[in-house]
Amino acid sequence: MRLRMTISLVAVVGMMAGCTSTGGVRQPSGPETVAPEKALVLPPPGGPSIVSVVERKRGNGVEQTVSLFTSSSVAGQNFLKVQFFGASGANPGTGNAGFSMINESGIAREVARSAPGVPMATSATFLQNSYGPFGYASGRSRAGDTCIYAWQQIRSSVNANTQARNFGMIQLRLRLCDANASERQLLGIVYGYTISGAFDGEIWNPYGNPPPADAALGRTGEPIYPDQGGYRASPMPIGYEPAPAIVSRPRVAPARSASPPAQGAAPMPAPIGPRVPLPGEAPQARVMPDAAAPPEQPVEQSARAIGVTVPSPDCIGDAVMTAACRR
Repeated sequence: MRLRMTISLVAVVGMMAGCTSTGGVRQPSGPETVAPEKALVLPPPGGPSIVSVVERKRGNGVEQTVSLFTSSSVAGQNFLKVQFFGASGANPGTGNAGFSMINESGIAREVARSAPGVPMATSATFLQNSYGPFGYASGRSRAGDTCIYAWQQIRSSVNANTQARNFGMIQLRLRLCDANASERQLLGIVYGYTISGAFDGEIWNPYGNPPPADAALGRTGEPIYPDQGGYRASPMPIGYEPAPAIVSRPRVAPARSASPPAQGAAPMPAPIGPRVPLPGEAPQARVMPDAAAPPEQPVEQSARAIGVTVPSPDCIGDAVMTAACRR
């Protein structure tokens, strides 16, 4: 009897709960598209433009995939992927993401999947940007497209973690393939991207304690110049470098051939000045041109003066001028 009453009571409670339900449709938590202004990581100015931003909330953080403009024949989409790992329970009901460190085997699989058909080689050079060290692999496709895949993990040192703070971690991935850019140009994106997101709470700061001021400040014998040009190495360019300028060269006139002129053409003028003999040729006497030869007979010039004849003083005053004065 009591069992029947219990079953009846449960049925009544279920019917009442069904009547009070709104009957709305609930969308399960999953990836969603957000505005580009809400991206947690941004490419550098002048770099690839943002196409879309897909965000997935986790129980212990947030993950975003920022799709970038792609100009390449290699299959796949250029992207910037960022993962924030913080405290559990930040987004309840979404499930925690695996808090795993970057390892060599996992990166090797990611590099192989990043650019299908492109042989990628991992760089052994130590590099770091404003956020710390990073690694990358690069390759070139058969069509001549350049691809890079870069990765970075931002986390404070172990000494900072022992102070019950700085527990957060940020991981980034960058995939870029371009038909016109070089490896150095694509690598400039790694040096220029900006992380705009941050953890809520100082305890999850992934950057650690701020570094102290430069010891050279205020010290005698440590000059500080207004610019770095000529004193220190210039920074690596950010984003795509401009194409080299085309330098126009003046046109050179073709050399004249030494062949004789064609029949009917005007003869070439004789060179002006003395002729230099060739090696082994006897020197010749200088021959003056006909125009400069002196005349055989001198030209007779009139010695008669033009104008009025002035008489001699002896002839002035005589009544009768002599024959000499009349000439």
